[in-house]
Amino acid sequence: MAGDELVWRRPPPALRPFVDLVSGYRMSATPPGTHQGVPGAHLTFLFCLEGDVEVLEMPGPGRGPGRFDVLVAGLHDRPAVLAQGPAQTGVQLRLTWRGARMLFGVPAAALAGDVVDLRALLGARAGRLLERLAGEPTWAARFALLDGALARLAAAGDERGTAPAPEVGRAWDLLVASGGTTRIGELAGEVGWSRRHLANRFTAELGVGPKAAARVIRFERACDLLRSRRRPTLADVAATCGYADQPHLARDFRDLAGVTATRWLAERP
Repeated sequence: MAGDELVWRRPPPALRPFVDLVSGYRMSATPPGTHQGVPGAHLTFLFCLEGDVEVLEMPGPGRGPGRFDVLVAGLHDRPAVLAQGPAQTGVQLRLTWRGARMLFGVPAAALAGDVVDLRALLGARAGRLLERLAGEPTWAARFALLDGALARLAAAGDERGTAPAPEVGRAWDLLVASGGTTRIGELAGEVGWSRRHLANRFTAELGVGPKAAARVIRFERACDLLRSRRRPTLADVAATCGYADQPHLARDFRDLAGVTATRWLAERP
């Protein structure tokens, strides 16, 4: 293996409501250990071109471990525990909750807290797409192949005509625009629903409530800043992302990532 590699890009504009980011990666083998799969504002959609993903502990209760070569992980508000060690090459997508409906025909709530084999959602098409991706010689060719496949899935979803309540979409968009800092009472007032009705409808669509969604939106933003090339200090990240102080951010790392921010960063050079 030539060494570790990471390439990424935004999808074409027509797919961006459903897929936020596409990345290709190659990771060398490491000593056996574990890795925390942290919560965020997106679902994870992953094709393993070499190796697989072994989930030792699912993020949601009552779900057993599993091993996957192509998977979708739903929204969650506690970490998953993954095995680490063998070399792996793959293509990973940050999928929006709207993408779950459009591409797979199910609300994001159906996947919440779980990791699901893509074959359970797309049948034999999932395995064929994995084989075709593995057969392409370059990241550019793999990304182009994936764009075409996702566009076809989105077109099929558009024909189905299923869509979430616009108030749920509006509530999510307001949360994202504020970086997860909008109060739930204000959110309910903006969409014209009571807090209880908003919580019920929001959870039925996404699998997490507005308060949990706000928390993971803010946390994902903090993680993205910490992984940027000009990595800010933890104190600066806390202030930028709307945390009360650095200890508040540290508590979220403990609760949502299961490790300290320093250890989390050390796992992601």
